[in-house]
Amino acid sequence: MSKDSTYVEIKGIPFIRVTNDQLLKDHLFPAINHKENTFLVTANPEIVMAADEDEEYKSILQKADYVIADGIGVVIGSKLLKDPLPERIAGFDLMHQLLEKAEQENWRCFFLGSRQEVLDQAVVNIKKRFTDLTVAGRHHGYFDLNDSSIVQQVKDAAPDLVFVGLGFPNQEKWIHQYRNEFTHGLFMGVGGSFDGWAGHVKRAPKIWQNLNLEWFYRLIKQPSRWKRMLQLPRFIWHILLRK
Repeated sequence: MSKDSTYVEIKGIPFIRVTNDQLLKDHLFPAINHKENTFLVTANPEIVMAADEDEEYKSILQKADYVIADGIGVVIGSKLLKDPLPERIAGFDLMHQLLEKAEQENWRCFFLGSRQEVLDQAVVNIKKRFTDLTVAGRHHGYFDLNDSSIVQQVKDAAPDLVFVGLGFPNQEKWIHQYRNEFTHGLFMGVGGSFDGWAGHVKRAPKIWQNLNLEWFYRLIKQPSRWKRMLQLPRFIWHILLRK
């Protein structure tokens, strides 16, 4: 990935400088229609800090086609660096928009990750929302990342979109390791989105989302996440040190 005015580099990770609509209409939709092979990373401060401590993981993110700011902390960091990103692009919302377009265009979707019962319920709910969506296949996330039979199963499904919910860094490592075995497809790490689709994790109300406080809502609902949430102030501190 080239690094020019199209990108904002934060701790070595090049974030694409686009709005949500620009990303879809100018980049992702054309790539899928043209049968390109595309790797999309949805990165929040936690992922950036993990990459900062793992050179292999950082290299994988740097080689992705698109890294988007899935976290208001990343946007705040870009502003502190005086090189602002236009907006946060929420991974869950982006997945929703891709599914909506996939239904319209008859794109084939594969869902990889999570526990079997969670994945099954997520697919049921996705099909309720997008009744004409082509579900090319699914597989739970409890497998050895080097298991080539999983790759073959996904290949046999001939998907146009592959949503990988293995959590970071495994989802990005899996995509990086195997994407070139596919002739085409958009490969997107979706973290815990299957839990959201299954109804196991509730999204923050719109007012919280609009105030960029979705992270705080999740902390209230899941206090066990407090250690993970500490990465946000740590990330901001690192940005300030760099300044």
